[in-house]
Amino acid sequence: MRAHTPIAAGWPIAAGLATLTLIAGCVAPPRAEPTPPPPRVEAPAPAPRPAPLAADWRDWPYTPGSWTYRRDPRGSVASFGTQAALPVLTLQCDTGTRQIHLSRTAAAATPMTIRTSSVTRALLVQPGSTPGTVTAMLPASDPLLEAMGFSRGRFVIDQQGQPALVIPSWAEIERVTEDCRG
Repeated sequence: MRAHTPIAAGWPIAAGLATLTLIAGCVAPPRAEPTPPPPRVEAPAPAPRPAPLAADWRDWPYTPGSWTYRRDPRGSVASFGTQAALPVLTLQCDTGTRQIHLSRTAAAATPMTIRTSSVTRALLVQPGSTPGTVTAMLPASDPLLEAMGFSRGRFVIDQQGQPALVIPSWAEIERVTEDCRG
C-alpha cells in the first residue's frame, strides 16, 4: 500500500483549484451598464386655437384694452389698447384741417371695413406715421364717426390679414369728434 504523502493528498485539492481557476477565466468580464439615451425633447404643444367667432359680430368678445383720451398740440387723441403695448386703434383730431386720423396696427395697407350697428363702410388707408400702423382720414363731419360712437356697445374694424378689432363704443370717440368740429 502506498502511503499518502502530503503532496499526493493535496493533489485533488490542487486539481480542483486549477479547474476552478480555468473555469473562472472562461467567464466574461462584467459588462458595463449601457449609458442611458439622452432625454427626449418634446415639441411644445401647439397653441390653443381661439374659439370660433359667433355668426353675429355683436356677440364677438371685445379686443383687450381700454380707451384713453388726451389733448395734444394739434387737437386731441383717443387711443384704445393695453397700457403695455402700442394702441391697436387711435383717433386723432387735427384741428387745423378738421380731419380725424383713424389708425390701427396692421402690416399692410389694405382697405379696412368699419362695422357699426347702423353703418358698414370700407375705408382706404395709407401707411401710418408710426411703423406697423395704417391710417384712414375722415372729415370731422363724417357720420361714420357718430355711428362708431353710438353703436350698440361695440363696433368692429376688419382688415384682410389682420385680426378683427372689436372695440367698445365709449365717449372718447365722441370727445375727439367734437373737439375737431370746433
